[in-house]
Amino acid sequence: MKIALFPGSFDPITIAHVNILQRAIPLFDKIVVGIGLNSSKQNFLSAEQRLQILQTVFKGYQNIEIQTYEGLTVDFCRKIDATYMVRGIRSAADFEYERAIAQINQTMMPEVETILLLSKPEYSAISSTIVRDILRNQGDVSPFVPKEALSFL
Repeated sequence: MKIALFPGSFDPITIAHVNILQRAIPLFDKIVVGIGLNSSKQNFLSAEQRLQILQTVFKGYQNIEIQTYEGLTVDFCRKIDATYMVRGIRSAADFEYERAIAQINQTMMPEVETILLLSKPEYSAISSTIVRDILRNQGDVSPFVPKEALSFL
């Protein structure tokens, strides 16, 4: 069984995340969306809120599971038997960052392969950081997040 991990903070999830995941679905038997929890980070949404949002957004998908995890992503890959990691990239800067992480992960867990999917051009400016800024300033985030997430935000 080909199992992939799609890790991220998803604070909050954006339509760009959804697009990457939808494009990755045909490539794997199962995708675990891993909400990484980092206690040193100041999150906008709680872990429980992010979990609820993602479960709502991906409710109809049979081969997608949503889980939270702490610690090293490669350790979580081992726990869920994932041999692939899916990441989206929007820019050259994203590529350089993801390349470095993928190479470190490869050294720590050689059996995991990182798959980088390019963002569609119309989503390349969308990031959780920008969406959080809009939310903090009471702006309209509806063009940037899945409609299922709006009621939570």
